[in-house]
Amino acid sequence: MAEKRKDKNGRILKTGENQRKNGTYDYRYTGTDKKARCVYAKTLEELRKKEEIIQRDKADGIDYAAGEITVSELIDRYVNLKRDWRENTRRAYGTAINRIKEDAFGQMKVRLVKPSDAKAFYIGLHDKGSKRNTITIFHSVLRPAFEMAVDDDIIRKNPFKFQVSDILQNDAEKRTALTDAQQKAYLKYVQENSQDNYYDDIVILLGTGLRVSELYGLTKKDVDFKTRCIFVDHQLCRTADKPYFITAPKTSSGVRTVPMSETVYAALKRVFKKRTASKSEPIIDGYGGFLFLDKSGMPKVAMHLENYMRNLQKKINRIYGNAFPRVTPHVLRHTFCTNMQQGGIDVKSLQYLMGHSNVSVTLDVYTHTDFNTVQEAFRKVASNL
Repeated sequence: MAEKRKDKNGRILKTGENQRKNGTYDYRYTGTDKKARCVYAKTLEELRKKEEIIQRDKADGIDYAAGEITVSELIDRYVNLKRDWRENTRRAYGTAINRIKEDAFGQMKVRLVKPSDAKAFYIGLHDKGSKRNTITIFHSVLRPAFEMAVDDDIIRKNPFKFQVSDILQNDAEKRTALTDAQQKAYLKYVQENSQDNYYDDIVILLGTGLRVSELYGLTKKDVDFKTRCIFVDHQLCRTADKPYFITAPKTSSGVRTVPMSETVYAALKRVFKKRTASKSEPIIDGYGGFLFLDKSGMPKVAMHLENYMRNLQKKINRIYGNAFPRVTPHVLRHTFCTNMQQGGIDVKSLQYLMGHSNVSVTLDVYTHTDFNTVQEAFRKVASNL
């Protein structure tokens, strides 16, 4: 009968257990992938705790060895399987992924991440200045990545199976629509002081609710003056890595036909009239005939208008002080939505015009109602009761 192996303290070692020359221990076993694996521990007690986990995981079909990969490695595996992300989505997620990899959390073993670790990571980001909306982007990557780990039998439970709103309050800047008086004052100032030909751009955004990338993606073929309609099925974007590219609207609901008001009709007529044909029309991803061109004859992009409005805001603040709200392309979109809602349009039609995939976004995010508006709406309904 073979003599049983013992450690230096005379304790009998089980199959797979060994004591190393430096006094530490290791346990050798065959993983679920049929490959030889080994774990280490300073004490026999610690080693046997790891053995228990390994045996339990093997019995449940959990791949203990795969659980040794880091959070960063898991994210890489998840991202490499994503083929349906659009350019803007991949860029937005890329920033979050890089932040995770740079943080100590990214080096944690996947199997060791607990819900408290996940929440602590988000709270840490928030304490460093990240807004809750930004942190939800991290959540949009981490939660499905860990869910994939569950599906792959790497871990038992997803530590990110919670809502970010459960741990962080909404700290997003409240969107405020421009009042009728503010809209008139802003347009008047732009018209009288604009040397950069952005007046019609702003009028069209305010009268259609288009995203600025949708506006600057418009070509001659996308405008029908006979039916007075604007056809939206793409947008023009620009990044530091990719100067110009065409992509689909933000969601499938973004493909839509937007009617023109008299004001928008007149503004688009002016745009067509002022647009000078270039000897070499820019062609981007097969699209040509862009309506809005810069001084060099290239299509305008969101950055052009954003920079213009940022500089314009400084001038307006000298006149009104900080009493005048900050105006951005998105504020114009928000104002259009609010104007439509207060004008009495039904919510499903408004959802369509805005290109929202979910009506709750239309109601909860983009509309702004005060008591006077509610009171007037109540009076109209009450008079018919």
